[in-house]
Amino acid sequence: MQSGVGMRNKVNMRNGVSIRSGVDWRNGVGMQSGVDMQNGVGMRIKIDMRNGVDWRSEINLRSEVVIRNEIKINGKKQNGHSVGRQCLMARAMSLLLVWFLMVSMGNSLEGGHMIVEEEELLGLFEVMDALLEDPEWAQAHPKPCTDTPWPGVECEVSNNPPMFHVTKIHIGPDIVVSPPCKSSAYLSPSLLKLKYIKILSIFNCFVASPVTLPKSLFGPLSSLEHLALENNPSLYGEIPASLGDVAGLRVLSLSQNSFQGNIPSQIGGLVSLEQLDLSYNNLSGQIPMEIGGLKSMTILDLSCNAIQGAMPYSLGQLQLLQKLDLHSNSLSGSIPPNLGHLKRLVLLDLSHNFIGGPIHENLSSLELLEYLLIDDNPIKGGIPKFIGKLRKLKSVSLSGCGLSGPIPYSFSSLKNLTALSLGNNSLSGPVPPNLGSLPNLDQLNISHNKLSGVLQLPDDFVKKLGKRLDLRGNSKLCISDQPNKKNLSSFLEIPSCLNMRQRNDNYFAGGPLEDLSGIKPSWYHSNPSSCSSWLNNLQVILFTLVINLVI
Repeated sequence: MQSGVGMRNKVNMRNGVSIRSGVDWRNGVGMQSGVDMQNGVGMRIKIDMRNGVDWRSEINLRSEVVIRNEIKINGKKQNGHSVGRQCLMARAMSLLLVWFLMVSMGNSLEGGHMIVEEEELLGLFEVMDALLEDPEWAQAHPKPCTDTPWPGVECEVSNNPPMFHVTKIHIGPDIVVSPPCKSSAYLSPSLLKLKYIKILSIFNCFVASPVTLPKSLFGPLSSLEHLALENNPSLYGEIPASLGDVAGLRVLSLSQNSFQGNIPSQIGGLVSLEQLDLSYNNLSGQIPMEIGGLKSMTILDLSCNAIQGAMPYSLGQLQLLQKLDLHSNSLSGSIPPNLGHLKRLVLLDLSHNFIGGPIHENLSSLELLEYLLIDDNPIKGGIPKFIGKLRKLKSVSLSGCGLSGPIPYSFSSLKNLTALSLGNNSLSGPVPPNLGSLPNLDQLNISHNKLSGVLQLPDDFVKKLGKRLDLRGNSKLCISDQPNKKNLSSFLEIPSCLNMRQRNDNYFAGGPLEDLSGIKPSWYHSNPSSCSSWLNNLQVILFTLVINLVI
């Protein structure tokens, strides 16, 4: 017997059957049973579970039966069939022994040998007591890993020694049976007792009393892989720099909270990080250049904050990045050309910032890009023609970017395009009629530009889009005078070409002043102070002229 239980039984039959079975527990369970028949039958069945009990381990059964044509028993030749009964009996005994040992082992584990450490269990109770409005949670779930589970808590079995450990805590509205969070809910320091925790996710829990994240709370949790604290409006303060010490962290989501201050540069040390979501907070400062060292990153979302400065050039090093969302900040500068190195990028959202142009030609290499959203930035210049070569694009939004020039005809190649928004620019020229042939286009906004000419979009396309087609605010754009087009004129809120010609004739014929309200010279300013200044200057000039005449 070595470090457990040892057992060996042996049955010998002269020139016949040898049965050996044994149990050898060396830091676990090992068993070998066999039936050996000299010159006859050999059978081996083996179960090997080393270094503990792991219910996910494979049980390998290797069996081998060899029957020779002739077998000698008591010095006489026998054929193989004469020992068939003995073989079957020996095999049955071996299998019965295997079954007995497995049942005994399972009963012993269920009987209390596999438990949760007392300190770890106490830590779980204290963490839940600090969060949930249920003083009897511990009494209702004294064995959360076995007999009295709770859907937000998960456990796993370790090998040395065989024991359960709490590996997941999830609190959120998706757990139907969950009691509500306390109005004074907080994160208990007892979380540090859960040394094996891998996933911690708390949603919509800190909503009343102000809560901050202790600086030393997460650093020692070396097993933590997934931390999600989302939609907690009372969770405020700075993001602890100690999060950079959780080396195994793969997902860090602190979205929709009230965090303030800078993004800690220590996050750049999380080399295993795949997803970073700090959106919808009050973060300020600049994007740390250290983030460019997170080579495993696939999702980076810093949207809806107050982040300033230029985008760091190091973002172009995130070769695995699929989503880059920086919208609704105060970013300035230009788009780094090396973002074109992000060959796996699917979404690029830089909208609602102060980013200037131009849009660099290097972005033409983003062949997997599906969403290009840069609206409400002072990009200026023309729309890059290479956008029409990004064939996987589904949504393009360049509204409010100060763009000029024509709409590229290359957009007609974007067969996957579902939404195109180019409103509030200074685009000129005709509306490319081929836009109406895009099979998936369901939303088109080219309003408030300087587009001109006769609208050539197919009637079926116009009817399909309905109000999702916005052409308003293009004073030189008109609809054909054909009878079947009259309804479209009022529906799209653009005039027919006949009415436009009549209106232009009125302008040159000295029509009413209100008819000219849509045409203003370049020097016209609507600011009343500018008008007052101009009148004052005129009075000074007239007064000087009168004085000179008198003299």
